[in-house]
Amino acid sequence: MLNAAEIIQKNKTNTLASWMAQGGWNPIPIERAEGVYIYDANGKRYLDWSSQLVNVNIGHSHPHVVQAIQAQVAKLCYVEPGFATEPRGRLGELLAEVTPGNLSKAFFTNGGTDAVENAMKIARLYTGRQKILTRYKSYHGATFAAMSAGGDPRRIANEPGVPWIVRLPDPYAYRNPVYRGRTQEEGDLIICEQIEDIVQMEGPDSCAAFLIEGYSGSSGVMQPTGAFYRRLREIADKYGMLIIADEVMSGFGRTGEWFGIDHYPDCQPNIMALAKGITSGYVPLGATVVSEPIASFFDEHVLHSGLTYSAHALACAAGVATIEVYRTENLVDRSRELGKVLRRGLMDLAEKHPVIGDVRGIGLHQCIELVKNRDTREPLSPFNKPLSDPMKLASKSLKEDGLSTLVRWNYIFNTPPLIVTEEQIQEGLDILDGVLNKLDEYYEG
Repeated sequence: MLNAAEIIQKNKTNTLASWMAQGGWNPIPIERAEGVYIYDANGKRYLDWSSQLVNVNIGHSHPHVVQAIQAQVAKLCYVEPGFATEPRGRLGELLAEVTPGNLSKAFFTNGGTDAVENAMKIARLYTGRQKILTRYKSYHGATFAAMSAGGDPRRIANEPGVPWIVRLPDPYAYRNPVYRGRTQEEGDLIICEQIEDIVQMEGPDSCAAFLIEGYSGSSGVMQPTGAFYRRLREIADKYGMLIIADEVMSGFGRTGEWFGIDHYPDCQPNIMALAKGITSGYVPLGATVVSEPIASFFDEHVLHSGLTYSAHALACAAGVATIEVYRTENLVDRSRELGKVLRRGLMDLAEKHPVIGDVRGIGLHQCIELVKNRDTREPLSPFNKPLSDPMKLASKSLKEDGLSTLVRWNYIFNTPPLIVTEEQIQEGLDILDGVLNKLDEYYEG
């Protein structure tokens, strides 16, 4: 059995890490995980405060899902996607039950990125139009078209990307100057006016769909009011456009509803992209779920899409078991209620620590934004630059103190598994409190 140093050495020597220069990769060697905790090869325990990449919603090593995977492995792992299997049909049925509106059929993918790719492809095939309109501060994946669609600055290395993506302004009330001196709803409606103007300038007959995150994720959990989504649905209907909801991160109870867009019943999506919480990361899986009219369209028109591992039997079995866990353990309701506990704790920290400029989110999907000065709102680490020394300190100190979470620019994400207890939330808040004490020294107000 390899020791911790040997595990790290073999990983660094023989594998590539995401989103970094390889020489700077210094990973923690993880050996096992259970519930809301992960354990490294030296036996140190970390509270998983971000559900890894906001995907391990049901926690680690849940026995119901583990047993379902074991049973499926013993029977059938894979057949090519032209065949029918019991877990494929059952998972499609469950998704039709929990997704909103008249979403009715799923095309299964390997993960979130290709769920988004296929959502855009389906929208373009169905409408006969080319352009997909997306927000600047959004993230939709790392393959060529999905990376082009995301406004996240990591797309820049991919540019010019695909030619049919159109950028939209963000309803980012904390920083967008449109909101100064206005309520958030008033600012949201002005943003919608700008969006409609963009549709007109781009030519409505060439605009296929709006691609939106059901609830904003890695770009900073910035979310508009219901007025924004209601008006966006009106604009889409006016010009014959579709709405694609990217629920890869915000789906499956993360926000206290089954899906982030469920907070906005006036904005029913035509297509939804799913992944992450669909299996809680136990087996890779994604899905592009379409409305009844779109599904009917492909009864007579070829769906020009295909993946070797589409509807993978083992992955679908894991998905079925995962949705059963959400239901039997009432995890969606639990996320809603425990999210209130988390939010109160974060607001208490904001009262104590001036370095916290803003607290955003809902359910167990929360983010704090750190600033040098609350009046100027100067970020503690600049947007789209390497982490500043204070944020490097934050990342390092959180891990040293036993808390594993996402630290990005001047954001710290607070997205624990939906099985988290009040005591574990307090454990995380206490660790965060200690690190914020260090960061307050960088406050310049």
